[in-house]
Amino acid sequence: MDRFRMIFQYFQSNSESVMNGICGLLALASVKMYTSFDFSCPCLPQYNVAYGLGIMFIPPIILFLCGLILNRQSLVMLEEWRRPAGHRKKDLAVIRYMCSSIMQRAMVAPVVWIIVTLLDGKCLICAFSGSVDPERFVGFANVSTVQVQQLLAKVPCKDDELMKNNTSRKAVSRYLRCWSQALGWSILLILIIAAFLARWLRPCFNQATLLQARHWSNYIDMEQKIFEETCCEHSRLFAHKCILHFFESMRHEIKLHSFSLPREGEEAEGEEDLLRGITDQDQVNKLLKTWYYEKPPLDVS
Repeated sequence: MDRFRMIFQYFQSNSESVMNGICGLLALASVKMYTSFDFSCPCLPQYNVAYGLGIMFIPPIILFLCGLILNRQSLVMLEEWRRPAGHRKKDLAVIRYMCSSIMQRAMVAPVVWIIVTLLDGKCLICAFSGSVDPERFVGFANVSTVQVQQLLAKVPCKDDELMKNNTSRKAVSRYLRCWSQALGWSILLILIIAAFLARWLRPCFNQATLLQARHWSNYIDMEQKIFEETCCEHSRLFAHKCILHFFESMRHEIKLHSFSLPREGEEAEGEEDLLRGITDQDQVNKLLKTWYYEKPPLDVS
């Protein structure tokens, strides 16, 4: 039990490192999913674009949503943005910092998927083979417009009977793959340059404001965790009190059967501190409502 408690405390105190690890795992999962995915272009003019672009962009949307769902701070940020001000003002700089941090982590896996698909080239070949200018390739000369569109749509299908003997199929495929890989490497280069500039130019801005935003972002997350822990502890003690009150006549028998009851004088003081003045459900509801609508100011002086 102590080992699980230590692991739980580690995840709580290192939530940022854990989220970075989760983002890395999602990125690796996206690469594994793509390499194990059986890409089969329909090779039909009316379906190629939808299929190719769908494979390129729908999984990144799913991965992006998974990144938001797995990131605990996304819910914390929404709660902080929507909560009533109460006795504590809301700092928009902190909310923007949390939003930026969440988006950066959630975008890792989708960007990896898109770059991998572009470097591979199959999706772009499937989607845009019908958009290639047939006059650039000699294999489509003396062919009607309808037949050209059908032939171009079948470029991704190298085993198709119509394209086996066509000399321009490989040329069109290489042409689109070159564009796809060039686009993929360009996006990767732009992202690396942007990350480099963001990291090296950040010290040029106001570091005090950044430290404050990061500190209070961590504080909001930690406060929520400790409040939930305290509520769980209070619920356990309150349930304990209610059960003892209900089985007051059997208190001696309950103690004999070792139902994890506190010994006299050991936990009584802690229970009294948490439950002082709280004796029924309405008081508990009022306490929780007060915490939500009238969150106390950050001043313990």
